[in-house]
Amino acid sequence: MPTTTQTIDSQIRSRIYGHRRGWVFTPKHFQTLGGTAAVDSCLRRFKAAGVIRQLTRGLYDYPVNDPVLGTVAPSSDAIARALVARDAIRIQPSGAYAANVLGLSDQVPSRIVFLTDGPARKVKIGKREIILQHTTPRNMATAGRISGTIIQALRHLGQEQVDDQVIAVLHRRITNADHPAIRKDLVHAPAWIADILRQLTEPPQ
Repeated sequence: MPTTTQTIDSQIRSRIYGHRRGWVFTPKHFQTLGGTAAVDSCLRRFKAAGVIRQLTRGLYDYPVNDPVLGTVAPSSDAIARALVARDAIRIQPSGAYAANVLGLSDQVPSRIVFLTDGPARKVKIGKREIILQHTTPRNMATAGRISGTIIQALRHLGQEQVDDQVIAVLHRRITNADHPAIRKDLVHAPAWIADILRQLTEPPQ
């Protein structure tokens, strides 16, 4: 008959394997399976066995192993999603990262900024720094929607940098299904960005 430790190990292993490689998680993801000490002990054993990798204190991943590149670093979005689940917060890509997410910039910044309604914090993983920056309710009103990412990306670029090419890229990033939410979110954008959002939802001339 399996011991309690074996049962918890099996359940946690099953949950980890049930996600794709690249999944980032915290001990809180397993809180329904056992007590804090039991979960922490299990994760330490899996780490020692090479099943999982510890990214920083309290943050782990089920790593992607590439035959050429070796162990691949997790995506910034995966790390952010783990923090969202752990802390029950909302986040919104901001700055240069928002521009990169939308394809307005090819450069992935080493300093990734997410706006949040939760506490400010920094997570450093390798050369990458992920910053959760506490912000106002207005900035979080569009969190989790493409309109929010567009607003933050355009704020980063500045009005003078928005040309026909930027508009064309944004047109390709949204679908007709996005239009109602974007129109609804016009009230949360500065006037010049609201004009661009309105343009993006208008039928082509």
